[in-house]
Amino acid sequence: MVLPFVALLLCIALFPIFAAHHWERHYAKIAVGLGAITASYYMIGLSATVPVLHALEEYISFMAMIGSLYVISGGININVRGGATPLVNVGFLLIGAILANIIGTTGASMLMIRPWIRMNKVRITGFHVVFFIFIVSNAGGCLTPIGDPPLFLGFLRGVPFWWVLEHAWSAWLLVVGALLSIFFILDVRNFRRAPAPVRELEKAAEHWTFRGLGNLLPLGAVLAAVFLPHEWKIGTHDFGITVSALVMLTAAVFSYFTTPKHLHQANDFNFHPVAEVGWLFIGIFITMIPALQLLGSGETLQLRTPSGYYFACGTLSAFLDNAPTYLTFLAAKMGAEGLDVMSAADVRQFVVLHEPFLIAISLSAVFFGAGSYIGNGPNFMVKSICEKAGVATPSFLVYVWRYALPFLLPVIAVAGWILTRGSH
Repeated sequence: MVLPFVALLLCIALFPIFAAHHWERHYAKIAVGLGAITASYYMIGLSATVPVLHALEEYISFMAMIGSLYVISGGININVRGGATPLVNVGFLLIGAILANIIGTTGASMLMIRPWIRMNKVRITGFHVVFFIFIVSNAGGCLTPIGDPPLFLGFLRGVPFWWVLEHAWSAWLLVVGALLSIFFILDVRNFRRAPAPVRELEKAAEHWTFRGLGNLLPLGAVLAAVFLPHEWKIGTHDFGITVSALVMLTAAVFSYFTTPKHLHQANDFNFHPVAEVGWLFIGIFITMIPALQLLGSGETLQLRTPSGYYFACGTLSAFLDNAPTYLTFLAAKMGAEGLDVMSAADVRQFVVLHEPFLIAISLSAVFFGAGSYIGNGPNFMVKSICEKAGVATPSFLVYVWRYALPFLLPVIAVAGWILTRGSH
């Protein structure tokens, strides 16, 4: 029964490459269909509804977080007039890396990619798109559970909210700092090759305008809702909607209907990206039930060290979605220790007793999620927006071969070696 989970991950990885048109038309049917196979096995074949209900409850909380941040950020418009020097670009990406921890990598990416395109419009190239994905859509969001979907799944399972910031800040400084330094060197070369009139235009002072700042109120409500106890929910013990999720959804609805239409139009806002994430993840959350149970039963991966988990989890996170990959490796290690990833008490015990392994799994899922367009949800969203804006965006293979392997991989490999050496 793990096969539907494997099949769905392979579909996510391969169909956009080899059958993109077919995938765009039928991805929802494929995800729901594979999820229905697993759900039927549990609910009809085993008469076990609780695992399915728990997965649906977790899915609702997950989508409430991702969806509300996407909708609210879509109502905030940042407009930039003028160009940008390499130093200004570095500052912009640094702000995006910080903001990713507050409104999530999805929210920060959707909020900042259009101004990024505008401020570099006269000389934007593929590396501008790729390093935006590296820094804003992925690595920057490793400081809080809000930052990246894998970390939020860990938070839902019982990892304390501030644990991530306490243990990931040095990794954040190392990886984000290294990527910004590499980008600065590349951007200086790009800037110097530009014609003199273009360089003068880029040096002109930027004029920034911010509209839709009323959406900071619902955004604050979403951030406050994260801290509400998960035990507060409407429903039964086996299935219910948390008060936190209800607050987030209410904030998103309020934002959408109070935001003037011209702001949504200025941001080219639509529900397609978040709908795609929603359809795919309903399939992922259901089909991964038997995989998590199998890994949690003691049938674990043959890995013994934090560094082993870092590179194994990271490799799969680059080419499969990093959220379920994170949860799969967490379940594997907890199962090896006789702990159950479905139990919040066991997760909290794991946090205390096996901290180096949790650090390795958490950081690898976030950092390696930038390894390809399919490693993390915002990656494809950014690619789609850039292509629509007429930017020459690298293809899947060019992204991996020309940028991820020579620039990203050495940085996160060195970071992994530094962070896991001496750990047992």
